[in-house]
Amino acid sequence: MKKLTRSVAAPADLGIEVIGVPGGAAVELDLRLESVMEGVLVTGTAHAPVTGECVRCLEPIEQELDVDFQELYSYPEADHRGRVFDTEPGDEESEQETYYLEDDLFDLEPVLRDAVVLALPLQPVCRDDCPGLCSECGARLADDPDHHHEVTDIRWAALKDIDVSGAAGGADENQEK
Repeated sequence: MKKLTRSVAAPADLGIEVIGVPGGAAVELDLRLESVMEGVLVTGTAHAPVTGECVRCLEPIEQELDVDFQELYSYPEADHRGRVFDTEPGDEESEQETYYLEDDLFDLEPVLRDAVVLALPLQPVCRDDCPGLCSECGARLADDPDHHHEVTDIRWAALKDIDVSGAAGGADENQEK
């Protein structure tokens, strides 16, 4: 068993459309490498800065992300040492992706990418109670909590122009006669 701590530059496009790790940002990795019969079991934690925008108010977001991962990297000759791979399509083992050691090296990027992207919020918000933007004018509602617009229901818009005071007076005159 061997423990390693590394700081690596984040690969490009490590995230989703609204939030992710900026390309080239420092990702801190704490790794534990264990030799097992089939290969090397890599267990680790990644710590990375995350930037994006709030899906409600479009304000920038900056957070820190900690994510755990674990993956087995098989020896290339493991297939020839008696492991049986004649499983039926649709079996769980045949559906799993297998990673291999290449010259005693392993590519951690796909595993790191899967772990980070799955840990990111699908709809990030700047705060849990973010009110978002006004649907009429786009004003940020957190800046002005009393913000509102007088909206007339289009079904009643034609009645808005009727002079109610004149109509009421005329009705009273007809009743007196």
